[in-house]
Formats: sequence, C-alpha cells, structure tokens
Amino acid sequence: MVPRYSRPDMVAIWTPEARFKIWFEIEAHATDALAELGVVPKEAAAAIWEKGAFEVDRIDEIERETKHDVIAFLTNVAEHVGPEARFMHQGMTSSDVLDTCLAVQLAKASDILIADLDALLVVLERGAREHKMTPTIGRSHGIHAEPVTFGLKLAQAHAEFARNRARLVAAREDVATCAISGAVGTFANIDPFVEEYVAGKLGLSVEPVSTQVIPRDRHAMFFATLGVIASSIERLATEVRHLQRTEVLEAEEFFSPGQKGSSAMPHKRNPVLTENLTGLARMVRGYVTPAMENVALWHERDISHSSVERYIGPDATITLDFALARLTGVMDKLVVYPERMLKNLNKMGGLVHSQRVLLALTQAGVSREDAYRLVQRNAMKVWDSDGALSLLELLKADPEVTLSDAELEDKFDLGYHLKHVDTIFARVFGAA
Repeated sequence: MVPRYSRPDMVAIWTPEARFKIWFEIEAHATDALAELGVVPKEAAAAIWEKGAFEVDRIDEIERETKHDVIAFLTNVAEHVGPEARFMHQGMTSSDVLDTCLAVQLAKASDILIADLDALLVVLERGAREHKMTPTIGRSHGIHAEPVTFGLKLAQAHAEFARNRARLVAAREDVATCAISGAVGTFANIDPFVEEYVAGKLGLSVEPVSTQVIPRDRHAMFFATLGVIASSIERLATEVRHLQRTEVLEAEEFFSPGQKGSSAMPHKRNPVLTENLTGLARMVRGYVTPAMENVALWHERDISHSSVERYIGPDATITLDFALARLTGVMDKLVVYPERMLKNLNKMGGLVHSQRVLLALTQAGVSREDAYRLVQRNAMKVWDSDGALSLLELLKADPEVTLSDAELEDKFDLGYHLKHVDTIFARVFGAA
C-alpha cells in the first residue's frame, strides 16, 4: 500500500486493528452459538464479550515466539478474559477465522468500490447529457472515420462502468462467504449451526463445502473483476490523454491556478492524472494472476495463498478505490472544447461523408466496386492535400459521378449522422 495512492476509508479496512476486531467478533459469535447448543457455558460466552480485548503490539510479541498469528491473538485475548477464554475457538481451526475475516474485509471493500462507481456514473451521465449533441469526429485506428457526439463517447463509458458495477455486485456476493467448519471442513468437532449463526451475524452466506479453506475460485473471480474495472479506467483515461494531445486538443484535464506542468518548459499542460490512472490500472491488473494461481491449493488446505492475499487484498482494493475517485474527479472537471471538435471534424475537406456518397451511388445503379473507386479516387486527392481540397466539389466536378449537385450536397449533412443519438441514449439511460 502506497500512501500517495490511498484513501482513509479503504485503508481503515485493512489495518491490524480492524483485522483483529473482526477476528474477535468471529470468535465471540461462534462462542455464543456454542453456548446456545450447550457445548460451552453461557457465562463463558458472555465473559468473552464483556472482558475481551487485544493489543496489536502484544499479539506481535507473542507471535514472535509462537510463529502463529491466530494462536498469538487467542493468547492475548485470554490474558484479558481469564479462565473462560478456554471455551474460545472450540472445534475451530485457524482458517475458519482467517477466511471468514477476509470475506468480511472484501465485502466492506466492495461496498466502498460500489459507491465509487456510483459517483463516477453520476458524473458520466451528467457529461453525456450535456454533450449529447456536441458533434465530434469518431476515429478508427486513430484516423478520422465518421461523426459521432462527445455525449456518445461518455454514454459508452457510462454503459461500460454500469456493467462493471453489476459485475462487482455479483463478485461481492460470491466472495462474502463464511466458513466455520473445523479441520478439513467436516464439522467433526463443531456443529454446522455455528457457521450459520456466525454468517448471519456478519452478513455473510455459508460456504457449502469449505474443505477447511474457502475455495479460492471465489477470490479469483473477485480480483479478476477488479482487473476488468481497472481496464475500463485505463480505457477512459487513454481517451482523455489522446484528446488532450496538442494537435487534437478537444478536451483536457483541468489545470488549476498555480499548477506546473514541467520543471523545464513553462508552457506544458500535461495529462498527468490520466497517465497516473493508466499506471494504477496496470498495478490492479497485476494482482489478478496471483489470485488465479491461488485456486490450486494442495488437497484440503495449504497456505501458499496466504502471503499472496496479504498483498493483493489491501493493495488491489486500496489502489482501485483511489483510481476510481481520481477518474471521477478528472471527468467532473474535464475541460471540453466543442469548437475544436467541430474544427477537427471539418479538417479533412468532408472526407467523413464518403460512405454516404458511396451508398448513394450504389442506390443510383452504380456497382459497389465502381462506386468505391469513384469516391476513393476523389477522396485521395483531398487526403493528399491535407484537407485543402473539398471532396464535395471534386465529386461535383467528376463526370463519372452521376448524382446531381443537390443530391451530393444532401450527403454532406452532419445532422444525418446524429439522428439515432436519442435511441442510443434511451438504451443507456432509459426513456427520457
């Protein structure tokens, strides 16, 4: 975890204090359930809640001797609870505590990330509606293609992040599972009721077959979902970076008063935030492969996954939380230049309307091959002139082009390309 790329609410989930607090709740709730079953005295269960406490430094001290974190924790709690502490952890194994705790932490992290996505979706929808009919050039392979609107670009991003939200909700449900099943997951020494009880208290579902550890396919899907969200962040960030290039300059990150873009060149206004987002996305995706490799554990349990998750649990969620918040800020303050968009759209002498002419010629009886040849022949003249020539005027002057001047002029109407914007918006945002 890098403080520079962290926000306090997400960081708080992963602190030692937060982790041990969840451990304590798991143990205390489990003891309550055992008391209901008559396995342990109810007075002992009550004493754990009343007297139970821990100190992180003391746990660390004990662990240096025991080389076992859960035993160190139980020993420290017992120092506060007294003799009744012997009824804690009855029939349980360390994985019951560790895996259930991780499920709670990932569920809490998911809630923050879902809220992050909600905030981003609000900003994207606002921008999409504001620029719903702001014409701009669509590009394929980085080359001018046909007109779109800037609102459509933002609507696409909104639809993508809405899908990501749905994926994360599903991943949260999948990973929020409780296992209190004892050694090798057979419930031999602890009743399944305890698992159901603890799961209910912590807002988790019951793991059907835990094999002592919760199967890591759940975690693999969770971190894969974070990786997909990170890729969507990078996609939108890359779009902003391209639009901010000097020769394009259709939109740019907000440049605050007093901000500096370069230590050497005072004129620079660099897309540093979206470049940063590109890098952060790479980091989040980097945690996906270790999560996938964690799935293949030995038999009923090993701990090869443990060290991995101590890294990727905090780092992936903290980094993604920061990245989503940063992207929301970028899109909220994005500076948009509609005039530059229109200027760029018209830069190449009307080439963006070539398909309409092609189709009109085929409708007028010209073969597709001949129609393509006629339009391309004139389009290449415009291309070679860097837009100085007009495709419309060249087509009017071409004796092989059988369309009238009025018919040709009709094919260069910008509004034609925007006639289904409302339909697309209704698909993304619902009926007006």
